[in-house]
Amino acid sequence: MSIEFEPQITAFTCRYCGSVPADMAGAGHLLYPANIKMVTLPCTGRLDAQYLLAAFEQGADGVCVFACGPDNCHHLTGSQRAARRTVYVKDLLRQIGLQPERLEIFHLGIGQAQDFARIVEEMTARIRELGPNPLR
Repeated sequence: MSIEFEPQITAFTCRYCGSVPADMAGAGHLLYPANIKMVTLPCTGRLDAQYLLAAFEQGADGVCVFACGPDNCHHLTGSQRAARRTVYVKDLLRQIGLQPERLEIFHLGIGQAQDFARIVEEMTARIRELGPNPLR
């Protein structure tokens, strides 16, 4: 009897453009994997590199950042800061031998519930192919 690996994904979300599409996806009964743990921030610009790394250290197989569009941030440049930090942490992951594809940033707008569901599905498939987090 083989048990299929079900990745655990941590998602850091902006309270506007990340958590609202997730809530709308749930309210609209859109199907997406239930393996995602949401951490809502006032703005993804507040997301520090140590939070991303800590998610992996605590056993997340993958990490997503859901931010506002680069030119549509409620806090002006927060999503741009989050994008730079995500690139920085992807480089750190590469340096320590952990696949940088385990971390990704996605830019969403408030009404993009279907995109949110699709992204979670695609990220789950990606992480399933990579396998469990070797830090666990």
